[in-house]
Amino acid sequence: MIFFEKLGYHVFSKKTFLCVGLDPVIDKMPQHLPRTHQGLLEFLLNIVEQTKDYAAAYKPNFAYFEALGISGLDILRELIKEITPEVSIIGDAKRCDVGHSAQMYAKAVFENLECDAVTLSPYLGQDSLKPFFEYTDRGVFILCLTSNQGANDFQLPDLYLNVAKKAQEWNVSGNVGLVVGATFPKKIKAIRKITGQMPFLIPGVGTQGGDLEKTLVYANNESNLPYLINASRSIIYASSKEDYAQQAGIAAKQLRDRINSHRSNL
Repeated sequence: MIFFEKLGYHVFSKKTFLCVGLDPVIDKMPQHLPRTHQGLLEFLLNIVEQTKDYAAAYKPNFAYFEALGISGLDILRELIKEITPEVSIIGDAKRCDVGHSAQMYAKAVFENLECDAVTLSPYLGQDSLKPFFEYTDRGVFILCLTSNQGANDFQLPDLYLNVAKKAQEWNVSGNVGLVVGATFPKKIKAIRKITGQMPFLIPGVGTQGGDLEKTLVYANNESNLPYLINASRSIIYASSKEDYAQQAGIAAKQLRDRINSHRSNL
């Protein structure tokens, strides 16, 4: 089963388009948890346990684990191993390098860490992405229009449209999607026109303040998997007290329900 078939099954069976981003910072954990790497793993696994019924995917951000050194990568590996197979894992790595280095990055993400999908930067061109495409059972989300305001420096006014066009050309195995930010909802309409039914991974609806309703309207298509809506900090830091995991579950459910409510009106 290729990645988007697997992901589509999770979306359909759970009736959720939510992806929970895992961006852990030890200093932001509730005070009762030990400020250790084991405490961080406990923090994350408890959140996963409380949110798994509402999430179709989890997106661990590699930077937060790599910043902790070798033990951080051990935490990342253990986290991925422990997450239920009924949820997809998107490695938020944003890799980009020349072909021979990209082969090693692809092997690290897909074989060593066993992620189901990965985020990639496209700006070195097709040869930097091809090693990832060749894992045809895995997914690739190419950065097209990111949610940060600095996207204006290069991605706008039209570079993001060129990325969308190229991604559509490269999607010969049906395993390519795009990252598009909810902070630029009207731009999503133009991207959707180019890409047809390609799935979108959409950050920016939580702490960054993207417009959920407009984003769903512009990103929608007639497929069963038009998008995943990602939220990270607004879920995993929903509480700084001992009820942090339960509050994360409540926040995940509320966002899942908001997405479904808006979809029913489309």
